[in-house]
Parts: sequence; C-alpha cells; structure tokens
Amino acid sequence: MHPQCPTHEHLSRRAMIKGTLATASGGLVMNWGGLTSAAGPVEEVKKRKKHCILLWMNGGASQFETFDMKPGRSTGGLFRPISTNVAGTQVCELMPKMAQKMDRIAVIRSMRTSEIDHPGGIYLMHTGYRPSATVRFPEVGAIVAKYHGTEQSDLPNFIKVSTQGDAGAGFLGPTYQPFGIGHRGDLPQFSTSQIKSDVELRRHNLRSFVESEFTRERANDPARMHREAYESARRLQGAQQAFKIDAEWEKHRELYGDSAFGRRCMLARRLVESGVPFIEVGQSSYDSHADNFSWHKGLVPPMEHAWAGLLTDLEQRGLLDDTLVVWTGEIGRTPRINNRAGRDHYVRNWSTALAGCGVKGGLVYGESDADGFDVKRDPVTEGDFFATIYQALGVDPTIENMAGSRPVPLAPFGAKVVESLLG
Repeated sequence: MHPQCPTHEHLSRRAMIKGTLATASGGLVMNWGGLTSAAGPVEEVKKRKKHCILLWMNGGASQFETFDMKPGRSTGGLFRPISTNVAGTQVCELMPKMAQKMDRIAVIRSMRTSEIDHPGGIYLMHTGYRPSATVRFPEVGAIVAKYHGTEQSDLPNFIKVSTQGDAGAGFLGPTYQPFGIGHRGDLPQFSTSQIKSDVELRRHNLRSFVESEFTRERANDPARMHREAYESARRLQGAQQAFKIDAEWEKHRELYGDSAFGRRCMLARRLVESGVPFIEVGQSSYDSHADNFSWHKGLVPPMEHAWAGLLTDLEQRGLLDDTLVVWTGEIGRTPRINNRAGRDHYVRNWSTALAGCGVKGGLVYGESDADGFDVKRDPVTEGDFFATIYQALGVDPTIENMAGSRPVPLAPFGAKVVESLLG
C-alpha cells in the first residue's frame, strides 16, 4: 500500500524567491493581505467579515468508516455504528466525540462528483471546477481572501497548514495566493529577519528608493509585484506572535487531542481570532487501497477529536456563527472491499460535512442506497457544494470574475445552493 503522505514543506530561500517573485509569464507572489483595491460586491461582503476553516482529508476518507455506515451489508466493513445526540442518526464508532456534536453539523451523504483520481479530485474540491487547459481556476481560499480579506493586513488572508492542492489563486492573480506553512504550524526559519532592525530599515529605504526610480520610467508588473511581496513579508514580521502557540497548546491539548492535527486545528482557531478569513488544515494518508480499516482506525480518532474540539472552542468564543467549518477530501471510497482489505477511489456517492456560519446543525442531507453504491435521493455535485459554501459565507455564488476576457462565476454555471442546509 502507498497511501498519499504529506509532502512536508522543504523550504529554502530559493523556494521563497520562487514563490514570491513574478515572472513574465504571470508567476505568483505570496498573499500577505490584499494588495489591490476591490470595489462593488467585494466591499459589500467585507463589511460582514466571515471566516472559513477547511479541514482537508487528503487521499479521501471513507464514508463507510465515518458518516454513512452500512451495518449488516457486504459493504459495511468492520466497525460498528454508534448513536449520536441527534435521534435516529448514527456514525462510526471511531467518532464518539463527533457523535456528540452532530447537533452542530450538517452531513451530506449524497456527494456525486466528477474527478475519480487524486490530482483532478484535489483540484476539483478546492475550486469547484474540473482542471482546464485554458483557465486556471482559483481555490475557494483565494475567493474568500478576495471577498473577506483585509488589504495591507499583517497576516496572510489565505493560509494553508500542512495540506495539498496547488491551484492557488488561479486567474485572480498573486494578491490572493496562499501562504503555506509546515505540519507543526511553524513559520519557516527565513520568514524572520536576521538583520538588526535599524540596518534592515536602512536597507528597505534604499531598496524602495532604487525600485521607485527604476519603475518611474519602466513600469511593469514583475517589478510592482516584487515590491508588494517584499512589503508584505516585512508586515508579517509584526504578526508572528499569532503562530507561536506552544503555551496555549498546553492549555488546550486535552480539548483538541494530543495530535499534530489537533495542534493545527487550534492554530486555525487562533488565526480566525486574529482576523484571517481562510485557513486550510490538512490530514493525510487516507488513500487506503489496502488495509483500509487499519488506516482509518489510526487516522479517524485524532481527526474527530480535533474537529470536535475546534467546534467547541469556536462556539465557546462566540466565533462559530461567523466561521464556516468545511470537512472534505477529494474523493470517497468504494463500497466493495478489495482483496487487500482496502477501498479504492469512488465518486458516485460519498460524504462531506459543514458546520457554523448559519448551517443547520443536526441535519443529514441526501441518502445513499442500501449498499452505498449510488445516491438514492438529493445528489449534490461539486458545483452545488461550492455554491452552498459561498452562500453560507455571504458571497453570491453567481458573481463573476474575469479570466482574461471570459467571465467565470464563483460556482459553475448551473450549480444550485442547497438551501436545506442553511438557516
């Protein structure tokens, strides 16, 4: 078995330069706050300040070992269902803490998506669109950064913590590119200046003067984006305290569970408190083509403990009403168990979940058939899923951005908001 594992960031100064400098072909810079002004619907949405935390189950968690069990059926697997705090609703026995949070979440048991493998599925479930040779679609995090971000923010508006997906800001441009950090949530070493502040300030002033003189008669996007990226990196120096969570982690370790994923979830809550509109937190290795039950037995308990702790913490701090928590991966797992005790890729029927930000808790939407092979009622496509996310965040999913001369709506044409999920 070769489950997908996280490619823990091997960061270097060369990687930093690559990620922050523009190229003539339209390269990317890091997104430390909005660097361009926005108007119209963007400003209207920003007045309402919503946040989103995406819990990303990389590799594709099994619906049968989480929210859509089939006890007594050949597809059911090894684990037992347990009751939840919502009458008549059961989940896998690996999820006792989330069983007591079912009144706070809405589960979709009828996802039907269109990309069966990891690269396409990761792209699809980050953007709402299938990969295209002609358009680079932005990730949901870039959209939220645009409509709920703060210009000239010290902190990034779109942060990824130990997660997958490389669509980035797509055609929205480098202003909304994600800022990625490692699996412990620590900033890379080179993000902190090693130069004395007075020396750094003199160098900054000299650099600014030289660049101003250079661009006076040679205005071009690469020079502008280089300057913006550098200024953004300087602003980050004043906000690094938000990432220093060791002391707070000791106080909340029991609530979130003593795991790396729990620590990342607590960091996400802290970043929401600090004003970051979108944080993605990843957990890897769900690609269980073999030993599915062993892998889920190891992965699900720390994940569900951290998830339950995150919902509790957000609610106790009065943040859940304005923070949407999304739980998903790129694919589901097959009903049939293969000859290696594994489950393969499956997209005809699988499960996701939402909480907070006006989502109706205690709701199970859609239904699979008796063995989980197909949707029995109320299918939800990727477009419907993203339209519902944007609606919950107070952003009209039909708003269009321009990819060159082509208008592209936030959610694909024909996508429908699942109104039953929202209050």
